[in-house]
Amino acid sequence: MGVAVPPFETFYETHKAEVFRFLRGRVGAERAEDAFQETFLRALRAYHRLEHGEHLRAWALTIAHRIVLDDVRRARPQGEMPELVTEDGRPAFEELAPLTDELPPKERAAVVLRYGYDLSYEEIGDALGSTESAARQAASAGVRRLRKEKKQ
Repeated sequence: MGVAVPPFETFYETHKAEVFRFLRGRVGAERAEDAFQETFLRALRAYHRLEHGEHLRAWALTIAHRIVLDDVRRARPQGEMPELVTEDGRPAFEELAPLTDELPPKERAAVVLRYGYDLSYEEIGDALGSTESAARQAASAGVRRLRKEKKQ
């Protein structure tokens, strides 16, 4: 079946520091606390539905990533795209948003996580609930689709 789901308190203590660093690097210090609380609130609401305790780090970071996306979409001005704070030197995923909006969800997620966050295919597979190979295929298919659309 897999690894047992630990108590939520254990999950929280294990992942809180990394999730906060991730959010601070993406939305800045002012917004990080609210995004952090929202991340763990969403995790708590869904925690009872987890079937196993594998890949909880990737799951928590995926929730945080979605909150970052929601935050940027709400703050997006009508004209120019906002520039995200990136303290860790990774490229800001939002630069990819206008390019990937039309991709199927799994391909879009794989492209953004690979080229926006520089995650490994193994980490992407974990985040998407699939395999490293499937993550590689989704990212590759997304890039091919983007190249094809650009030529048209």
